[in-house]
Amino acid sequence: MRILLQRVKRAMVTVDGQTVAEIDTGILLFVGFTHPDTKLWQDKAWDKILQKIVNLRIFPDSKGKLNLSLTDIDGEILLVSQFTLFADCRKGRRPSFSHAAHPVEAEKLFNKFKNDLQRLWPKVQTGVFGAEMDVQLCNWGPVTIWIDSDEF
Repeated sequence: MRILLQRVKRAMVTVDGQTVAEIDTGILLFVGFTHPDTKLWQDKAWDKILQKIVNLRIFPDSKGKLNLSLTDIDGEILLVSQFTLFADCRKGRRPSFSHAAHPVEAEKLFNKFKNDLQRLWPKVQTGVFGAEMDVQLCNWGPVTIWIDSDEF
């Protein structure tokens, strides 16, 4: 699993011109899955990643120091599926996505991830899995963090 986390002042997803999800201050998570991830949810890394997302201290305290978490600021999460996080650009000019999980498996993993994340923090909204989405965001900082399950 790969996650691109961005601290945002606001973010929204539209599909076919209709807003399907919108948040104010919080984090935008682009999440992609690969083939071996089908068993990841049974591993301790899954829970560690979920805890890390909710408790990562990336919001400023009264002194401007990054000392507060999503829970401290009562922030929101926008979760967007993103298979392109597993793009392989080593050969040619067209990326290969052969390392990305099959859409059926990826959707199961995405839904499990969303449900488990909502158990920790209920303020989670999502884009539409597999849809052509327009994502708008105001990246705050910018603060952008890469999380890879291989590192847990």
